[in-house]
Amino acid sequence: MTRLLDSKTSQNASYANSISIPIILISLPQIIAQQTLNLSTGAANFTTVSFSGTVVLQVGPQQPATNILITVIRGLTTSGVSVFSASRNLNINLLGPQVISFSGSDFNAPNTANVAYTVFIQASLVGVTRVGPESVNFTAVSEV
Repeated sequence: MTRLLDSKTSQNASYANSISIPIILISLPQIIAQQTLNLSTGAANFTTVSFSGTVVLQVGPQQPATNILITVIRGLTTSGVSVFSASRNLNINLLGPQVISFSGSDFNAPNTANVAYTVFIQASLVGVTRVGPESVNFTAVSEV
C-alpha cells in the first residue's frame, strides 16, 4: 500500500510574464526551486520522491542557439546528489516565451526528516530571461 509522506510546492511566479529574472552567467546554475520534505516515516528502500515543474523562458532578439539545463539535486547546493537532469535547446525562431516542463523521481530516497531538494537552471549563453510562470511540485510516498 502506498502512503503519502509529504507534498510541497515551490512557486516563484503564478502567471505569465510576472517575473523578469535574467540568467546572467553562462553555465552557472541558478536556483529556481527549493523544498524540504519529511521522509522520516517512510519504509527503508521503498521511499520515492516525485517532482514535476514548469519554467518559462524568453530569449533575446538575434540570440544564437542556447541550451538550457535543468538539474534536480537532493541537497541544498550543486554538490548534493544529482537525481535528475534534462537539457533542451531553445527555439531561436520563436519570438515569444518558451515553456519547459519536466518530471522525474528519486527512488530509494533517505528516510530522514528535512531532506532538501533543489532545482537549478543554467543556460549556455547569456540573453535568456525567466519570465514565469515558474512552479515545481514535490511529492514523497512510501510503500508498505
